[in-house]
Amino acid sequence: MRITISGPPGSGKTTACKKLSEALGLKAVVFGEFFRQLAKERGMTLAEFGELAEKDPSIDRTIDGMILDIARENSDIILESRLAAHMLTQNHIPAFRVYLEASLMVRINRVGIRDGESYDEVYSHTLERQSSEAKRYKMYYDIDIEDISVYDLIVNTDDLDPDQVVETILKGIEEGTC
Repeated sequence: MRITISGPPGSGKTTACKKLSEALGLKAVVFGEFFRQLAKERGMTLAEFGELAEKDPSIDRTIDGMILDIARENSDIILESRLAAHMLTQNHIPAFRVYLEASLMVRINRVGIRDGESYDEVYSHTLERQSSEAKRYKMYYDIDIEDISVYDLIVNTDDLDPDQVVETILKGIEEGTC
């Protein structure tokens, strides 16, 4: 089964993806890590790299092309990406599409703990990143990242631990909500 995990920064996508991978024995590909690695290789912050991506569509097109290639080549895989569900939907590639959501305050606290930054730093960076991504996705693909109609399952992770998130996803898969 092909599964996509999407959601805003700090919603728990990467953690859920890795835990779901373990639970199902499926390979997981986390595209957010790839974007972070590209930024690091260029000596840029995520915000700086996002600004560059606004001017250079080849960055997103390369990553998003990889999403489609990997999805087409693997019928049993988990793909973590802000755009995976939208890209697979547009290209008629079947998948169980999961959207993780969390309040801005919860997400900022999670990212701050993960990245070791202050609340104010994370707040500013998160809003810049979300704005940049929304602008790029609309400009390059005519995708409104706020449109959650493509998802089979929406999970609010505010009050759930990672194991509860995975249990909710597994229950959704089992109940055939896709």
